[in-house]
Order: sequence, then structure tokens, then C-alpha cells
Amino acid sequence: MTILVVAEHTNAALAPATLNTVAAAQKIGGDIHVLVAGQGVSAAAEAAAKIAGVAKVLVADNAAYANQLPENVAPLVAELGKSYSHILAAATSNGKNILPRVAAQLDVDQISEIVSVESADTFKRPIYAGNAIATVQSSAAIKVITVRSTGFDAAAAEGGSAATEAVSGPADAGKSSFVGEELAKSDRPELTAAKIVVSGGRGMQNGDNFKHLYSLADKLGAAVGASRAAVDAGFVPNDMQVGQTGKIVAPQLYIAVGISGAIQHLAGMKDSKVIVAINKDEEAPIFQVADYGLVADLFEAIPELEKAI
Repeated sequence: MTILVVAEHTNAALAPATLNTVAAAQKIGGDIHVLVAGQGVSAAAEAAAKIAGVAKVLVADNAAYANQLPENVAPLVAELGKSYSHILAAATSNGKNILPRVAAQLDVDQISEIVSVESADTFKRPIYAGNAIATVQSSAAIKVITVRSTGFDAAAAEGGSAATEAVSGPADAGKSSFVGEELAKSDRPELTAAKIVVSGGRGMQNGDNFKHLYSLADKLGAAVGASRAAVDAGFVPNDMQVGQTGKIVAPQLYIAVGISGAIQHLAGMKDSKVIVAINKDEEAPIFQVADYGLVADLFEAIPELEKAI
């Protein structure tokens, strides 16, 4: 049994989610190969070779894969994947874009966002916004799986010495082209990788009031998130959204400020190790999942908390 992990990377470096995906592969068992497809990916490939438990790194260095266009990467993964028992990728935007196409090309079903490995053919995944966990058994010859990174502790980034092999496959499909991208830049940690997250909800009242959270986050070395209600109200951009339709986070500490705790938001953060809720409504559902709750006016509590740090 050999498993192919499709690496999440920026060409220059591996994304942390790759380590979580390798950890899921280790739970399945067998040899683990990591595919690094992109352009100028030598640094990312070297990092992949150092991951503990990885037996081989496949390097597909081609201009057609530079921007991870799924129309180009999926045929490569499908071609290579024919000789593997499992194909795994992180349940990121890239993973969700590539693996369903791979599953279709291999004519197998996909198992999405697993959070637990029960055996080589049986997995657990959340359904109904995380309110229920389904146990899914697959009889497919090749199991195509996306991995919710918060469900698995990251594999060790050092300690491995995998062999590296150059591979090639279908290149430019000619179906799409990369035009450009605008990336949000911040001195704060990336939301899904941060150890501490401070999130604000509708209770923040407007976007200007998020300055209180930014100030607190800077003292804590934290990332700043938001509920869907805050995003829909235009307080902050949607790349800050935490929840079922936003980003899934599981930091060491999650501070929810002015967030009522709608089921869609809880689906994105309830795996956090410690949850602190600050809300003036003592009946807010967020308190049901919080380890620590403070019933108070956030505009009084946050400045006081910041002073105490």
C-alpha cells in the first residue's frame, strides 16, 4: 500500500497543511510519496524530503504547474495516482479544486475533509456543519481523499531523508490561463496557521471597531478573524471569515469577541484547544462551547484585557 500526498506549497516553500496531510497518511499506513508540482520548486521539494515518514518526493517542475491551475495539475495527479492506493491532499482551496477532478478522471468517489482515520478504507468526516460525524467506508480501488488539517497534528518537518525523483506528465491543457492575483499582506500570522486567533462578530458594530482586536492581536502575536455576520455586514474582508463557509481553524487559543455562536461559525473553530468567549448576552450559544466565558461589554473588556497583558 502506497499513498500519494499532493503537497500544498507556494513554489518556494511548503504550506503547513502539507504536514497535517502527511500525518493523516501515516495513520493510514504504508509508504508515503509526496508530489510537489509547480515551477522552481526545489526549495519546497527539499522541505518535503525532510518530513519524517516520507519515503519519496516526486518533483514535477513545469511552467504549466506554476500557479496550480487545476486543469493542468489534476491530469498529472490522476496519471501518477493510478499506481497508488490512496491520493491525499489538504482540504484547502487548491485541494478542493484539484482532487474532485482527479476522482472524476479516475472514475472513483471522493471522500471529503476527513478528520479521523479508522482503517485503510474507513474514515470519519463532519456533516451537517459539523453537528454529526459520518463514518465512511470506501471500496474504491484508489481512494481520493481531502484532509481537514485541523483534525490531525502536523507531522515532524525534520527528521526525514526521502529520495527525490523528477516526474513528468500532461502539461498545459490549454483550458485556462493565469491572469493575476492580489494577495492580502499582513504582519500578523496567517489565520489557519496561527496559534492564537482573535475573532470579532456582529457585536463589533462596525469595521472601525476592529481596531481594538487588531491592537489586542498584536500584543498576543495572534491572527484576526471574523464571523460571517461581520463579513456580510462589510466590517472586514471575507478572507478573515472563520466558519463553515470560511476558514477552518484550530489554534491553541481562540478568543471570540461579540460573536453569538451560530452553528456555521462553530463548525470552523470548535476544535480549538482553548476557547474564550466575550459577549454581553449570557444566553449566546458561544458560551456552550467556550472553556472560559465573560459576560461583559466588549468595549470595556477588550481594553482592560489589553492593559493586563
